[in-house]
Amino acid sequence: QVQLVESGGGLVQAGGSLRLSCAAVGRTFSSYGMGWFRQAPGKEREFVAAISWSGGSTYYADSVKGRFTISRDNAKNTVYLQMNSLKPEDTAVYYCAARDPYYSGSYYYTRGYDYWGQGTQVTVSS
Repeated sequence: QVQLVESGGGLVQAGGSLRLSCAAVGRTFSSYGMGWFRQAPGKEREFVAAISWSGGSTYYADSVKGRFTISRDNAKNTVYLQMNSLKPEDTAVYYCAARDPYYSGSYYYTRGYDYWGQGTQVTVSS
């Protein structure tokens, strides 16, 4: 069982930066791949970024590549999403998710992520 709590969201102007954090409670955090997804009003939840259990592999949606960076600190049971050069279209609720350690499918889809946080709102003004 893993419980996830996101923080760090807020209101920022276009071009600004935010860093999201996702703190996990659970003994086996380091065995889980982790992902960030987002959902804007009236839209489906979409993949943003993911990181393997070791941090050795990272994955990004094309829309955020070069602007967002995912990282993790297994000693602190925390995964981060550094968001730079933010755009109004990045406005959404951002969710972190923990991926089943035994799931071998793609990181890019919600399938395979067993645990989800409650989400944190990110609003980018133009």
